[in-house]
Amino acid sequence: MPKEVKEKPQYAIVASVQLPNVSDVEFEASLTELRELAKTLGFTVIHTFTQKRASFDAGAYVGVGKREEIRYFVKGELVSDDEADDDSDEMLDEDGRATVDGTVENAKASTMATTSLDQPIEVIFVDHEISPSQARNLEKAVGCQVMDRTMVILEIFHRNARSRAAKAQVEIARLGYMAPRLREAAKLAGPQGRQRSGVGGRGAGESHTELDKRKIRDRIAELQLEITAMEVERKTQRARRQDRQGGANVALVGYTNAGKSTLMRALTGSEVLVANKLFATLDTTVRTLYPESVPRVLVSDTVGFIKNLPHGLVASFKSTLDEALDASLLLHVIDASDPGFERQLEVTDKVLEEIEAQDIPRIRVFNKIDHVGDQGDRGDHGDVTAQAEREAALREKYPNCIVMSARNPEDVAKLHKAIVAFFQRDLIEAELFLPWSAQQLRGAIFATCEVLAERAEEEGAFFSVRGEQAVLDGLRGQIGQL
Repeated sequence: MPKEVKEKPQYAIVASVQLPNVSDVEFEASLTELRELAKTLGFTVIHTFTQKRASFDAGAYVGVGKREEIRYFVKGELVSDDEADDDSDEMLDEDGRATVDGTVENAKASTMATTSLDQPIEVIFVDHEISPSQARNLEKAVGCQVMDRTMVILEIFHRNARSRAAKAQVEIARLGYMAPRLREAAKLAGPQGRQRSGVGGRGAGESHTELDKRKIRDRIAELQLEITAMEVERKTQRARRQDRQGGANVALVGYTNAGKSTLMRALTGSEVLVANKLFATLDTTVRTLYPESVPRVLVSDTVGFIKNLPHGLVASFKSTLDEALDASLLLHVIDASDPGFERQLEVTDKVLEEIEAQDIPRIRVFNKIDHVGDQGDRGDHGDVTAQAEREAALREKYPNCIVMSARNPEDVAKLHKAIVAFFQRDLIEAELFLPWSAQQLRGAIFATCEVLAERAEEEGAFFSVRGEQAVLDGLRGQIGQL
């Protein structure tokens, strides 16, 4: 048998600046999220560097001393006491406060671990969006690739996009991110970025950088035309679907990794991708609520939201989130086990407002209550007392919420009942007469209405039904045409 080839681990570090207006809890939550994003890209984060500053360093995001500390760690170099003393003044922020991990002594202690790695540190992840010049200067100072938060999210979206629409939308966002960074790349390239005259589509005096920017603009315009055409096609498909099923559509929205896909599978009995990583779902999936109800309800799973989601992605994914805009009900799924769930809740509310979906009725679903109090990574058994306390607190603060676990069939059944009740609130009772010559519509009546009673007479059958007004009018129209 051939030997199993194991992929070599990819090592990375994280760096972040804590500004005065950011609390310790919020700062740590953001760092944890960035480490999870790095994990989604396949990296193992082995160290985190933090610094408190009144503002970001204009030249390279973190201060000079912190850059030296990171460089020592990346290179695995030990620092002499003289170097540590010389650098100590650099580790104070603009207000003279000591920084977190703010001495080169930390680098001396931590570089010992670096020398034992079987692979070099490849990337430093920065927990903010930084300018092209800051990224270039930081990369030169520390000696490894720099990826800011926006670039990380774009790369994850690029890898996970599956449908033609999602791929086009991600490419637009990536091109928009790359365009202002071409000038910095040209600086590194040297003479190639300078002006040259020539032929082959480049005008006299047009530089390589200008040519690349023009190509990016043309490509974005081309992709936008493709997306417009796909949007027309999707609207046509949705209109046909609504004509057949009525307007009973519910969309799952919420923070990435809140358990939406697990809940989707539980509500619909379908095999959708479930993965414990951020942005496992990018393309919208639509399934029928199971067990089926009257009216028949369609459930859609949408891309997750995240703090500081790049504006280009919010705009470009608006068409992907159209399922949420077209829904009659939103299930706002929140990870009840996350201590920072309120921040996640606010992020989702903000994104929904940006896509103009804030007025759609919604049910707040606090999922993963069984994970509250978890001590291990698997999270199979939480603390029962902690769960009860969290549930009581949630119900007090959000009176109409649902607290549940998507892995508990009883909880899923309660949510199913709440969804059906929402869509049945406007149903009306009526009587339909179906002549014996029109019995082919019998299946349509049972599929779209709740049949309360049926009686047969000489000319045909009478049905006492409960259904949507539009559906009843449609059935009467079909019967009248036969």
